[in-house]
Amino acid sequence: MSTSALSTQVEPAPAAAPPRDDRSPARRRRDTIAGWAFVGPFTLLFLAFLVVPILLGLWQSFTSLSLTGANNTFVGLANYAEAFGDADMWNALGNTTVFTVLSTVPLVLVALVMALLVNMGIKGQWFWRLAFFLPFLLASTVVTLFWEWMYNPELGVINDVLTRFGAEPVSWLQDQNTAMGAVVVTTVWWTVGFNFLLYLAALQNIPHVQYEAAAIDGASAWRQLFSITLPQLGPTTVLIVILQVLASLKVFDQIYMMTQGGPAGATRSIVQYIYDTGFTGYRLGYAASISYIFFAIIVVLSLVQARIAVRRSS
Repeated sequence: MSTSALSTQVEPAPAAAPPRDDRSPARRRRDTIAGWAFVGPFTLLFLAFLVVPILLGLWQSFTSLSLTGANNTFVGLANYAEAFGDADMWNALGNTTVFTVLSTVPLVLVALVMALLVNMGIKGQWFWRLAFFLPFLLASTVVTLFWEWMYNPELGVINDVLTRFGAEPVSWLQDQNTAMGAVVVTTVWWTVGFNFLLYLAALQNIPHVQYEAAAIDGASAWRQLFSITLPQLGPTTVLIVILQVLASLKVFDQIYMMTQGGPAGATRSIVQYIYDTGFTGYRLGYAASISYIFFAIIVVLSLVQARIAVRRSS
C-alpha cells in the first residue's frame, strides 16, 4: 500500500440540513395563535396564583406590613435579622424537624412491609388494598376528631386498654413527652396508604423471571428479598423519602387541630408559627420573612435529596 493511500483521511459526512418549514406565513401565524390559545390559560393562572404571590410575598418580607394595614413601611433586612434571633422560630423549626424524622421513617418502613405482605398473594387482596389506602382518603378533620377521642384521657380506647392491664392513664395530647409522638402515630395511620400504593406498584413491575432464576439457584425468600426486591425498589424508596420529607416539613392541619401547637409549644410547627405570627400577631411582613427562610431551607433540602438520587441512579 502506498504512502499516499495511508495518509488519505476519511472526510466526515456533511451534517444533515435542518428540516425546512414549508408552511406559508399565514399558516405559521395561525399555528402560533393556536399554540398560545392552548398555553395561555395555564400561563395566566400560573402567573396569577404562583409567580405574582411569590413576588408580592417577597416584597412584603422587606416591610413592616400589619394585618391592620397600619405602619406599612420598608424596613429592609430587619425582619430577617429579627427572625434569625427569634428563639420561638427556632423552637418551631426544631419541632418540625423532629416531626419529620419521627414520621418519615415509619411512613417508609411500614408502607414497605404492607406492600410486601399484599404482594405475596394473600387471599382477599382487594380488601387489604382498600383497608390500607382508605384512611388516606379521609379529611384531616375526620382523622383528628377520631384520634382525639382515642387519645382522650378519660374516655379514650387507648387508656381503657392500658388500665385493663394495670397501667396508669396517659394524657397523650396534654403531656409534652407524648404529644408529638401521638401526632406522629396519627399521621402514619392517616397517610401511609399513599406510600403503600407506590411500593405496591413498584413491586408488581419487578420481572417475575428474576425470582424464578433465583429459586432455581437455591436462593431463599430472604435472599431474594435483599438481593432482588430491595435493590429494585431503590428508586421508589428515594422518591417516597423525598415526597415524605417535603410533606412532613409542611405539617400543619393535624397539629393545629389536635394540640394547637401545645402543650407549651411542644408541637408547634414552623408553618403554624408563620400562621400565628401573621394572623394572630398581625405581623404579615415578619411572617413573610419567616416563610421565605423556611422556603430557602426546603429548596436546599430538595437540591440535596435530588443530588443523592442522581448519584444512586448513576
